[in-house]
This record gives sequence, structure tokens and C-alpha cells, in this order.
Amino acid sequence: MTAKPLVLAAVAALVAAPLQARANDDVLKRIADPAGQVIQTLDYANTRFSRLDQINAGNVGGLKVAWTFSTGVLRGHEGSPLVVDGVMYVHTPFPNVVYALDLDHDGRILWKYEPTQERDVAGIMCCDLVYRGLAYAEGMVFLAQADTTVVALDARTGTVRWKVRNGDPKKGESNTATVMPVKDKLIVGIAGAEFGARGHISAYNIKDGTLAWRAYSTGPDSEMLLDPERTTELGRPVGRDSSLKSWQGEQWKIGGGAPWGWFAYDPKLNLVYYGSANPGTWNPSQRPGDNKWAMTIFARDADTGVARWLYQMTPHDQWDYDGVNEMILTDQPVDGRTRPLLTHFDRNGFAYTLDRETGELLVAAKFDPSVNWATGIDMDKASPAYGRPILDPRFGTEAEGEDVTYSGICPAAIGAKNQQPAAFSPQTGLFYVPASRLCMDYEPFHVDYMAGQPYVGATLTMYPAPGSEGQTGSVIAWDNVKGRVVWSVPERFSVWSGALATAGGVVFYGTLEGWLKAVDAETGKELYRFKTPSGIVGNVMTYEHRGRQYVAVLSGVGGWAGIGLAAGLTDPNAGSGAGDAYAALSSYTALGGQLTVFALPDGP
Repeated sequence: MTAKPLVLAAVAALVAAPLQARANDDVLKRIADPAGQVIQTLDYANTRFSRLDQINAGNVGGLKVAWTFSTGVLRGHEGSPLVVDGVMYVHTPFPNVVYALDLDHDGRILWKYEPTQERDVAGIMCCDLVYRGLAYAEGMVFLAQADTTVVALDARTGTVRWKVRNGDPKKGESNTATVMPVKDKLIVGIAGAEFGARGHISAYNIKDGTLAWRAYSTGPDSEMLLDPERTTELGRPVGRDSSLKSWQGEQWKIGGGAPWGWFAYDPKLNLVYYGSANPGTWNPSQRPGDNKWAMTIFARDADTGVARWLYQMTPHDQWDYDGVNEMILTDQPVDGRTRPLLTHFDRNGFAYTLDRETGELLVAAKFDPSVNWATGIDMDKASPAYGRPILDPRFGTEAEGEDVTYSGICPAAIGAKNQQPAAFSPQTGLFYVPASRLCMDYEPFHVDYMAGQPYVGATLTMYPAPGSEGQTGSVIAWDNVKGRVVWSVPERFSVWSGALATAGGVVFYGTLEGWLKAVDAETGKELYRFKTPSGIVGNVMTYEHRGRQYVAVLSGVGGWAGIGLAAGLTDPNAGSGAGDAYAALSSYTALGGQLTVFALPDGP
């Protein structure tokens, strides 16, 4: 496969947008230098593509461990370190410790910040005590704690510049997501849909932590920051009270839709993109209607928070297919002209390509062949059902009501892909997607809402998809314009690590058993593997220090896939169905919390 120079140039322009584009100048300047990393997604476009190429497809097989660091904390280590001006910033799961490490001295600790949080917070975190990482801007490191406290730390000293509480754990609100600095604001999400928490996204002023705006996922237009005439879905105005009309009574107040995933930003359009989670209670019989705007992609003005457009992927969700996975922004040729695209790999097993300026749906195709809950997405623009899934009634979960087991649904609630971010290489024009291949049995039951208590209402059993031969994971290379898989690498377990693509023609990822792997970006051929001390659910990153390129990854098994092992669960149905599905994982790895840094032995 040959490089695609037009795609490469377009993406480079998007990633390194000019300062006059009004994004955060400090962040843009540092993103333009591939030696460091200041946000979890590497760039505002969420490409997770590094322009470093000292480590390449020809020499990656010679990687050796350069140094390691123990975090001192167990449970799932998601996200990745940051590197700024010769200092690496490392985070842990709850209790969300932050370390600043001196790269001139193989990771000597410069300072440590350990927040004080109530232990009760751990009890309201749905799927392990994970945290997806820090962000940096203007001399500050930003931490969003599990208890929803957002903290700005002085990058040199670790002292607190400001802090603010973004939610209320007593209502079931918590945090697992990173934050994103955009212009003079910090974009912050929240978790808690499994507790009936009403999702919201907030923008805080970076200077002092004051609230600039907040937009809810459900409810009145004024609280959602929707303009009924100008905010559109698939080119059509959403109309007045679009959310209220899609819920029964006041169910929207406990409607979920928490944005606990990733954010993207287009400086040219000045739009922030993200997805909202499942609606409150997994039992669909208890919440008639489309349940807008859970399971939705949002495009919001960064200054005001007002939604430009949105798109609900899974109306009236019956399967817990959260829509929070990352939005990846690229400029690519479509039908003979370059268009601003947004690509999203959803838990529901469909990959969506939209025009990120208008919200027009261009491609919607299955990236997991086992998907059966829907036969496809209606792509007829003249149809009233345009953009809606074409459901297969055999795999709905409310046809016979509650306390009935619905079997053979694919994918499982854990998704054909969960939160672990994909990567895009402008050299190949391909997306590299960490994926799962699991199906489920789903038994909904009646549940009453009580603030701060689980509001789930379903029991799940998950198992390998038909035809997977017991291998429940893969990394796939995806063409987002043609909507097809180019190649696929199977894995024993779901791939819960974020992928990293590099200018060296290499794609890195980690496995639940603990292997760091490198494959050829064009073919998927394995080029390197190394067994780290614990399962990898973190996101691989790379940086350059004193002229030498390094690759680093956090290992520490956990997350939803590893919750059974991380939390010592013994009930086969525990961990929202993950306990039994990943029971064999304990034969391959154990708990841990370690950073492993790699380099070529003969580097500069």
C-alpha cells in the first residue's frame, strides 16, 4: 500500500492548525512538536498518530527496556503519561496519584500529588477504578479525580493552583475521563449513567476554574444548550423540546447520557466533539421513547457550548451500547473532493463517517461481522428513518417484557469496541481499531431509582462470538470512506489498549495478557512483542528526549474487561457480565501497576 500524500498533508494541517485559529496557543505549539505529549489523544483531532520515525518497521524488533517505574497502585491503568519539557507526568487509578518524573535521570521523582478522596467514591464507579489520564496547558497539569474534583496543578512544583467540584458522588456522579484544554477553557465530562446521573459536559475557565458553560445530555433546550431551529440532526432542525418529547414524564431527570469518554476539537470550525452514554436504566421497558439525547454524537461551539449538530446512533438503546468512544477528525477525499470528516467506532458495532461541519452521515458499516441487533443503518436521505438502525426484532430486549432472557445478541454490552482509542495514519489512510468479539444474553428486570444507588435493571452473560474460535479480541485496519476491513489481527482476549500509529510505519498496542506489540501499519504483520508485568489496558505513547525516541506504556490489568481479576470477583455474572467472560485471564497475568519505557539499544 502506498502513502497518501494528500491525506497526509490535510491531516497535518488539521493537527497543527495555525495559532490564529483561536485554539489554546500553548497546546497547539506543543502538539506541533512530536517530541512531547500534552493531551491524551496526542492532538485535537484524536488521531493518535506520532510523527516520530526513529523507531520504524525496519528496526522496531530491536526495542529493549530502557527503564521502569512502579506506580504503587493496583487496578486498571488506563490512559498514558504526558511528556513536557523533559518531565513525564504519570497518573494512577483511584486514588488518582500524580507523579512528575525527571527524564534526565531515568524517572527520578520530582514531585508527587496524592489527593484526599472519600473511599466511598470507589463504590459508585461502574467498571473498575480507572482514570484515563492528565492534560497539560499553560504551565498547569489538569487532573479530574474520581470524586469529580477537577484540579489544576503547577507543573513545576505540583502545588494546587485551583480546584472545583464538577459533580456530586452522593447522586452517583463520578469521573473516569480525561479533560481537554481548548482555548481559554477546560472541557470536562462526567460518569454515572448506571446510577441514573443526568449527564453533562462543562467548560471551566483555565485561569481560575470558574464555570463558563454547562450543557446537559437530556432535558429542556435551555439546559441542553440546543437551538431548536439551528441545531440539526442529519440536516434537519431538531425542533423545540426534542429531548423532553422523547421521554415519559420526567424520566429525563435520571436519563443518563453521561459523557465519560473522549473529546476532539476542530480549531477551524471551533467545534468540540464527543459522545454521550446509555440512557438511565438498562431495562428499556421502563423508559419508552427514543430517549434523546443519550447515545449521541454532539458538535458544540467551544465558546458558548451551543450544539451545532448532533446525531443519535442508537435511539431507545436496549443493549447498553454507550456512544462515548472517541471521534477522530480527518480531512480526506470523498467523491472527488476533500471533506472534513469525523469517524467514530461505536460500541454497537457500526463505524460511522460523518461530515464534521454539517453532521451529514456518509458511511455507516459494521466493523464486526458478528453484529446482529441491527441489519444495517438506513442511508436513504428521503426516508423518515434516515440514519436510524434497521433493527432485527429477534435481538431486541423488550419484546416479551421483563424477567425474560434474550439470547445471542451481538455485540455484547461491552461493545465491539469500548473506550480504548483507535489511531489513524495519514501515511496509509487507515484507522487501527482495538476491538472485541463477544455476544451476550440479556435479562432486564424492574429497578426503582434511588439517588446514589445502582440503576441498572439488567443481568448480562457474555461469551465469544460465533466464528471467533474462542478469540475474543482483534486489531483491525479500517477504511472509513469505503467502510471495510483491510486487515485484521486476532487476539486471545479483547484488546483494551489504545492504539498508536507512527510515521515509522508501525502500529503499537497492548494486550490483556500484558504483551506490548508492534505490527506493520500496511499489513498487520507482527514485528515485536514484549511481556510486561501485568495486563495492558493503557494507551501506548511515544516521545523523544535528547534526540532519542522512546515508547512507553502503563500496564496494570483492569477496566471492564479485567474487572473480575482486578477486583477479585468470584460471581460469574459479576462485573456487569465480564467476570465469567474473562475468567481465563487469571491464567495469563496478575495485578500490577507499572510504567515500562522502551528504546533502541543503539539509539543516539
